[in-house]
Amino acid sequence: MYIRAAVTGWDLRKDRHGALAWTQACGAWPRKRGFEQMQIRDHGAYELYPLGEQAVVIRWKGVVSERNRKLVDGTVRRLAEHPPAAVVEWVRAYTTVTVYYDSWLVYKEGLEGNRSGLNGSQETSPYDQVCEWIHRRLVGLSEENAGELDGNPVVIPACFGGVFGMDLGAVAAQAGLTEERTIELFCSHTYTVYLIGFMPGFAYLGGLPDRLCCPRLDRPRPYVPAGSVGIAGTQTGVYPFASPGGWRIIGRTPETLFDPHRERPSLLQPGDRVRFEPLTPERYEELERELQRDASSSERIGGRDA
Repeated sequence: MYIRAAVTGWDLRKDRHGALAWTQACGAWPRKRGFEQMQIRDHGAYELYPLGEQAVVIRWKGVVSERNRKLVDGTVRRLAEHPPAAVVEWVRAYTTVTVYYDSWLVYKEGLEGNRSGLNGSQETSPYDQVCEWIHRRLVGLSEENAGELDGNPVVIPACFGGVFGMDLGAVAAQAGLTEERTIELFCSHTYTVYLIGFMPGFAYLGGLPDRLCCPRLDRPRPYVPAGSVGIAGTQTGVYPFASPGGWRIIGRTPETLFDPHRERPSLLQPGDRVRFEPLTPERYEELERELQRDASSSERIGGRDA
């Protein structure tokens, strides 16, 4: 089964799984404009390229840095200013923002300022239209005028070393520090949430002191407890759930990093500024019990309200 867009040269076909996907109609659309020929668009400081048939990746050139973090912040700000209905969502990473769009809606109605839908010109594909919209939104964006997301300050209590941080000794040895000094150094810095990835609520934090940077484990562990604080390369992060993992674990927090029943499910959001507060093992256990009681009370209240 397929829907033929004869004028444009696009076929909207169902694949073997029943999902709709655009394919080129032979002879009706110049081959250079088919999906298989989608071109990377270089705009100097950034480039655009397709991710499948319903997404465009904005990639700011260069390495992971404060400059690119600000540019990603600015990109998100500009995309959020009255986006057209066909733009479904966007997902940020270290140097990229991926924009997802409804290709059928773009084909049918066009995009903001480009009404090349069913009743207009069909000289531009959905991909081209979205690229043009993105380019217009990003005109003039620079590190100086990008601004920053309004992140919240967040303090995460954690117990370091021992059973809570089995890799603290190795990290300290690589840094040429005692374990105590390693904890002090780690907790003395403020970290920035660059993105959420890997699993719900897993925040990738930048700002790790150079001296504490270390590679992932050669062989990932099959089990890392929820709340584990880890280091991998130049980044740090906290595991919201128990899972396999290859980061070097230096501590653990009793805080719940992700709860789908909270108004803000993820404790951390891009732009947040995070500091870690060291706990003794005794205080960790006390705080863990307090948080469990609070969670149980909330669940009971929620059940009665329901």
